[in-house]
Amino acid sequence: MRRIFTASRWSSNNLLFPNRIEIEDDVVRCYKGAIIGYSSITIPRVSIASVRILSNIIFADIVIESFGGKEVISNGFRKSVAREIYELLENEYVIDYNP
Repeated sequence: MRRIFTASRWSSNNLLFPNRIEIEDDVVRCYKGAIIGYSSITIPRVSIASVRILSNIIFADIVIESFGGKEVISNGFRKSVAREIYELLENEYVIDYNP
């Protein structure tokens, strides 16, 4: 399963190059666009320590923390989209130990 979430262009710092979060079965990728290229970070799902939502008046930010101490902040998502990302990352990950 692969889900792609894109931040609203109306939020701050997302007018031309909106933030994007891709959630796959085993990894989460966060993209931040720039004039030339983009920056990205990939976090294995088993390394995610916590997920937080920082809610503003209209939009919300997603904060993903890994066990290694890395913190990724992706801003400008609608609140309903932020809740969906939170639910996917916090509740749906089940480790299958059966080979």
